[in-house]
Amino acid sequence: MKSIQCGTKWLNLDEPKVMGILNVTPDSFSDGGRYYQNDHLSLNAVISQANQMVMAGAQILDVGGESTRPGAVEVSAQQELDRVAPVIERLVAEFDVVVSVDTSQPVVMSVAAGLGVGLINDVRALRLDGALEAVVNSKLPVCLMHMQGAPATMQEKPQYENVIDEVSHTLLSYARRCESAGVSKDQIILDPGFGFGKSLAHNLQLLNRLDEICTLGYPVLSGTSRKSMVGVITGKEPQQRLGGSLCTAILAVQKGACIVRVHDVEETVDALKLIKAVRNQAWEV
Repeated sequence: MKSIQCGTKWLNLDEPKVMGILNVTPDSFSDGGRYYQNDHLSLNAVISQANQMVMAGAQILDVGGESTRPGAVEVSAQQELDRVAPVIERLVAEFDVVVSVDTSQPVVMSVAAGLGVGLINDVRALRLDGALEAVVNSKLPVCLMHMQGAPATMQEKPQYENVIDEVSHTLLSYARRCESAGVSKDQIILDPGFGFGKSLAHNLQLLNRLDEICTLGYPVLSGTSRKSMVGVITGKEPQQRLGGSLCTAILAVQKGACIVRVHDVEETVDALKLIKAVRNQAWEV
């Protein structure tokens, strides 16, 4: 059984898990500002959405206070902390699921760990000064994502000689750095970083050959929900990308992804139930 200890909870990854996205930001690409009223974050609106996700089957809630969409403006660690800390506190108190913090800032990681989060999800793969130490001290599992460049400029002509080899090599180097610092191998998750310094062709290659990333020896998280790779192909705006997002989630799971990070939890959970039923063929005719 593949399990990861997430603070006081265990996450069994023998079957794929759905991570629900809770962006408590005013400017995220799909749901930015959704939980704001008169420019102020509505905690009740966030908790209501979290409740819907948990009732629909989400087993991880991923809280982020910094937009990392292409061209995003960086926010201070204090701004980020002000956004996520009260949300994390409520989520941990009210829901029996793993709460994850989507951050690159060491201080946010440390405070979130103290508030009871069970997973640290870092798009910059602990490259900021002090981030690796914060994770080691927290004793929490970490998700390391691949990103070429930085959010503000990452989509300006990203280039690779071989995107699969380069992403794999970089992710392995991140994982080994963590292990050398004292993070157990079984507490590391890898994310190829769809849309983070990748062209449409790069993203499609990564999804088509995601099974190769999954053979690196670590659980893999896939995050394609509502992203531009879906929008370019379907011609749909973020809020209308459900069909395409479901397709990419299904493909990722079939290729071996253990976690899918999504906006549309209920529909994704239903899709994974169908995959499980087909694989097990357990239904009576």
